[in-house]
Amino acid sequence: MKHRDRVLMALNREVPDRCPMQISFTPEFAARLRRDMGLTAGDAHNPHGGGNTYELERALDEDILLTSVGWANSYYMDDKPYTDEWGVGWDIQAYETPFGIGSYTEISSHPLADNRYFDTYIPPDPTRPGLYTASEQMIRDFKDEYWIAGVTVTTIFEAAWALRGLEQLMVDMALDPDLANQILEIPYQYHLAAAKKLTELGVDMIWTGDDIGAQNKMLISPKMWRQYFKPRMANFIAELQAINPKIVIAYHTDGNVLPVIAELIEIGIDVLNPIQPASMDPAEIKRQFGDKLCFWGTIDEQHTLPFGTPDDVKTEVIQRLQTIGKGGGLILAPTHHVQLDTPLENFWAMVNTITKTPYSTW
Repeated sequence: MKHRDRVLMALNREVPDRCPMQISFTPEFAARLRRDMGLTAGDAHNPHGGGNTYELERALDEDILLTSVGWANSYYMDDKPYTDEWGVGWDIQAYETPFGIGSYTEISSHPLADNRYFDTYIPPDPTRPGLYTASEQMIRDFKDEYWIAGVTVTTIFEAAWALRGLEQLMVDMALDPDLANQILEIPYQYHLAAAKKLTELGVDMIWTGDDIGAQNKMLISPKMWRQYFKPRMANFIAELQAINPKIVIAYHTDGNVLPVIAELIEIGIDVLNPIQPASMDPAEIKRQFGDKLCFWGTIDEQHTLPFGTPDDVKTEVIQRLQTIGKGGGLILAPTHHVQLDTPLENFWAMVNTITKTPYSTW
């Protein structure tokens, strides 16, 4: 079965030969995995799929390939402090694991923290030449075999608070709606333009969204989400569907977002990612919404993958297949990029259990 056909069957709530799989990695884990697999492509690896060779993804028998345009590509750009094209400053924070030292990129400065810069700020141009060259190539090279997801995550909220600062943006949203809307429009219009272009190029899915959930509750109230984000996302989806009525819309948000899932379905979301099991019970989410929504993720990156045993990982994969994956509607994936602290034995337990467990045995 072609990878793209496997994904399409799952999204149609049909039963393919096995559950579709998608995995992304931090650059350090990708380098470690590449050595383990004896692969030879260059070290550069964007976990969002921007400009990858896709050697790792294809070697692992993944079903979805990502091609990313937008602010999310600003992560992991260098191993020393830098400023991205949006004017956001980044520092490098090292961390230690049993498998070596890695580093995260961490926001250090916000170009719109001071109101004086609003009138002169110029965001990147989403129509500039060359921006979609990598996407065009990957669609040309891989669409016949793989499901292609155009990635425009950090669509509104995350990119906006990177520009303004999280605390100040939250204050703006509470006390100065006009100013908040002015800031939110900057990343929204950019990512809408990018998503429309990717849709025109022929991606199968647009993967959009923002982290609006914390571990146990939403980061913002449902009322505030309805005020600032629901109308924008409804229009975002409508504009993409006007280009391609069959485009699949996936929405990413970490954490517990149970209060707004029904409304995400209402505005046209087809797939919810990543269903973080420490925040929402995957089986219960399937019970409540599985007739209207598909799911992508569910494998615990907080506890099971880094700190469990290979048997723990295998057990969790099987549990997901038998609950949230029952009858289709699931793409299995870790709930975040695989981190450097993950034992390779656990990683291979996940991959092998997914790829070697046919639907007929669930």
